[in-house]
Amino acid sequence: MRMESMLPTRTSFATADGLSLAVDLSQASGQPTLLFAHGFGQTRGAWNIAAATMAGRGCRCVTFDSRGHGESDRVPDGDYHMEQFVDDLLGLARAQPEPPILVGASMGGLLGLVVAGEMRPSPFRALVLVDITPRWETSGVERILAFMQAHPDGFASYAEAAEQIATYLPQRRERKSEQQLRPLLREGADGRLRWHWDPALLAGGLVSESERYQPRLLVAAAKVDVPVLLLSGEHSDVVSHRTVDEFLALVPHARHAEVPGATHMLAGDANDAFTAQIAGFIESLEPTAVPADAVK
Repeated sequence: MRMESMLPTRTSFATADGLSLAVDLSQASGQPTLLFAHGFGQTRGAWNIAAATMAGRGCRCVTFDSRGHGESDRVPDGDYHMEQFVDDLLGLARAQPEPPILVGASMGGLLGLVVAGEMRPSPFRALVLVDITPRWETSGVERILAFMQAHPDGFASYAEAAEQIATYLPQRRERKSEQQLRPLLREGADGRLRWHWDPALLAGGLVSESERYQPRLLVAAAKVDVPVLLLSGEHSDVVSHRTVDEFLALVPHARHAEVPGATHMLAGDANDAFTAQIAGFIESLEPTAVPADAVK
């Protein structure tokens, strides 16, 4: 892999139902293509350092904001459901010049499992699952949702928001600056700052009925036939040894690596170790693992 630097190019992707998703493209002509899918309540900015690092190694990196998140459009009637997100990810994968390697964190990884397990041929060359398994620890997910639901009236300042993030992520040494927070917050007509996600995401069945998707995810995982790397954080409260063992029994060809010192927010906690694992995985892949015409 060659080392070089390139700032991302902002572009967009039109979904099948007419929404526009915000997309960043780094290293337009690199190989392989890495398609990064963020977790619930995150934005494409969660991948900034990882994408820049891998682009510097010669990879073509695509990051995007999922519908209802960041700078992407919100569903007009607020009715979010899993199939929308699956269709968006499938469309983005098929829009790439070659079958991409999906790097999916949390929600992004679960969507990747559905697409890779249910679509034939798979639109992905390989999967990197970032601290997520088809069955998860409920307490960890509840902690994430509690943070997302905690401040419906927003914040009076960026400093107040930074304080809340620092409390939620005590393992991070540096507090987020106003510049870092601007993409994560929107100023309302009342002058208060609220998180970037659509509040309707938290109100509908996508969240309240999430565990009913687990049987489908388990079936899909067992059908995944592309190379898989599962990365988990040593201190994750979403993935455990129990859920990892279950996943590896379902997908016996998958590899697993635990990143020391990391929590569920693995890429942000230990980016160097995270990208090193991805680089090693890419180098281990056979060039012909997926036919060039696999994506129609």
